[in-house]
Amino acid sequence: MVKPQARVLVIRGGAIGDFILTLPAIRLLRENFSSCHLEVLGYPGIADLAVSAGLADATRSLNNPRMALLFARGATIDPELVGYFSSFNLVISYLYDPDGILRGNLESIGVKTLIDMPERITNDAGHASAQLARPLQKLALFLEEPQWRQPVFPTGEKSSRVAIHLGSGSESKNWPMEHWQRLISLLQKNDPMVQIACVTGEAEEARGTAFDRSADVSLEHWHALPLTELARRLSGCSLFLGHDSGISHLASTCGVPSILLFGPTDPAIWAPPQTTIQILQAPGGDIRHLTFDTVWEIVSERLSQADAA
Repeated sequence: MVKPQARVLVIRGGAIGDFILTLPAIRLLRENFSSCHLEVLGYPGIADLAVSAGLADATRSLNNPRMALLFARGATIDPELVGYFSSFNLVISYLYDPDGILRGNLESIGVKTLIDMPERITNDAGHASAQLARPLQKLALFLEEPQWRQPVFPTGEKSSRVAIHLGSGSESKNWPMEHWQRLISLLQKNDPMVQIACVTGEAEEARGTAFDRSADVSLEHWHALPLTELARRLSGCSLFLGHDSGISHLASTCGVPSILLFGPTDPAIWAPPQTTIQILQAPGGDIRHLTFDTVWEIVSERLSQADAA
């Protein structure tokens, strides 16, 4: 008699950066349970990154009204969901469940092994990815240095393209737009052959954060691309410039050398863990105090090193 394949479910909501910070933990599961069916329950488009990276076999959308009943005490759960959740040998949940309602409902419908993961990152417990993976120690799974810092996505053949993400999830993290305008102009002035791709999404569109197309520069505009497609394009870039953002995490986990500008957030906790990045921390945590000359010196030096190589 053929033994049924073991099944593991990871439930992870959150924004792009939150999800990518969880990928080292998902990779740890994949490496240690390579023969199991590993599935991610998360937000469409974001959770797909785990499949694209080869870390998960399937995804399912967390954006389902029926899921809301899992957070209602004593609720009658949809029979289809009962069958779905009870089909997994192990469920790992990152959903915020301070009162244990989700845990109680999952256990009542037949989930035998459930590990609660931290939803909130603290400032005194190490890097966010390490915190997100720490509960897996209950399964004798540990992040090992330096392997867990390796890129997740396959690195593509490098071109001379420089990708720049102009925004982030918070205005306080964004370098002034006039600095980006000047930097992009100087990049093309110094090397007319350089290709520049501006990465934007809904957040940048809502804030009006966009490069002045009337300027005398030629730009590619990567707007609101599916994350899996954006990852494919980023993997071929020679350099990425950005802030503390989910897109910066995506570029870093694609193995792209990156220069990231940090304002009020702590890089020791929130910066991508890959060794290919360089952090420029703003004095006093105010990104407006990060001067253009400081950033340009580092960017031009990095490009010169790449040309020499």
